[in-house]
Amino acid sequence: MTSTRVSQSVEPGSIADKYSRPGFGVENLPYASFAPNGAGPRLGVRIGEKVLDVAAMVQSNGGGSPALLRSVGGPNLDALLEAGRGVWDELRLLITRQVASAEAGAVLEVYSLDEVKLFMPFTVADYVDFYASEHHATNVGRIFRPNQAPLTPNWKHLPIGYHGRAGTIVPSGTDIPRPKGLRPEPGGNPSFGPSRKLDIEAEIGFVIGGGAPASEVKVEDAGQHIFGAVIVNDWSARDIQAYEYVPLGPFLGKSFATSISAWVMPMAALASAFVKPPKREEGLAKYLNDDSSPPFGLDISLEVFVDGDLVSTPPFASMYWTPAQMLAHMTVNGATLRCGDFFASGTVSGPEKHQRGSFLELSWNGTEPLVLPGGREFRFLEDGNEIVIRATAPGLSGAPINFGEVSGRIRPAT
Repeated sequence: MTSTRVSQSVEPGSIADKYSRPGFGVENLPYASFAPNGAGPRLGVRIGEKVLDVAAMVQSNGGGSPALLRSVGGPNLDALLEAGRGVWDELRLLITRQVASAEAGAVLEVYSLDEVKLFMPFTVADYVDFYASEHHATNVGRIFRPNQAPLTPNWKHLPIGYHGRAGTIVPSGTDIPRPKGLRPEPGGNPSFGPSRKLDIEAEIGFVIGGGAPASEVKVEDAGQHIFGAVIVNDWSARDIQAYEYVPLGPFLGKSFATSISAWVMPMAALASAFVKPPKREEGLAKYLNDDSSPPFGLDISLEVFVDGDLVSTPPFASMYWTPAQMLAHMTVNGATLRCGDFFASGTVSGPEKHQRGSFLELSWNGTEPLVLPGGREFRFLEDGNEIVIRATAPGLSGAPINFGEVSGRIRPAT
């Protein structure tokens, strides 16, 4: 991972001094598309509970390189993603200095979060979802194939993934109508109707930018192309998925909605969160071998809430496959990248029951229901349930930095 690692002293009277809050200080500075006071959407950066207009900040500073000026004038991250790593680092350094400067703090305008509207932070090009957690894959294998080995023979040789539907990725806060499809029935033909096993998948997703190559991305070069990370909830209709997935994999059971957090944390903000992945038990093909590369595991802690109750704390550091390996695998066959391509990790689950990132696992396919505060039993999502997933990672100072959250409420089927 190569990026600018910024340590900046904060001057009294600066924006950072006035508005920083735990998790959203000068070490974080995530990006979003926002609209203030009924105006059109523009690129913003978060400091505490405030949003700074990035283009206005660049212009007030007298501009920057021509590439930097072009990268910040749009309604979202699209132009910045196109600009590449050099501009990403130039902009982050400029923002960090400006929010920490008392002189800049006297002239820069910020907006309160409760006064702005947030949009999709970038235009999604292609979408790939992976299956990178050994603990999740093992649990799923034990649930559905109890008399066989939990992991399929290929699992530890490559990051398994499937091509998703980019047009159904939605921003945090979007309501999710219960999907419909064919559901298996015991000993007979399937029935058609609303999913009876609607589920979540707590994941982390990664946004691609820079000079998208026409050939494979090596694991050691992944940091040149991964711009930032978001929280993902890949909603899943387990009954529809179970009936359709043989032989070509998930389709309607997954493609109805995938929610992402509104704030994109730049990978530079995660410089202190990189850790070694778990020990590999199988030798890897050369294109996946990361023994001589900087570690690309990530120490990210997730929290899953149902109607305000905390039910799970999945640890991303336990993921068997890293984002760098996922990107290398996506491109090794000659598939090209586009700016705005997006890939997600698959469900994040840890070794303990309270670390499982789906209700399929938490309730063991409904056979061991969760008991929520007040004694309510919970198996799969019911109409009206609200799911909130939050995430944090260690910052440069040791204090956690915050991804924000991804939320969604289940509405009845149409």
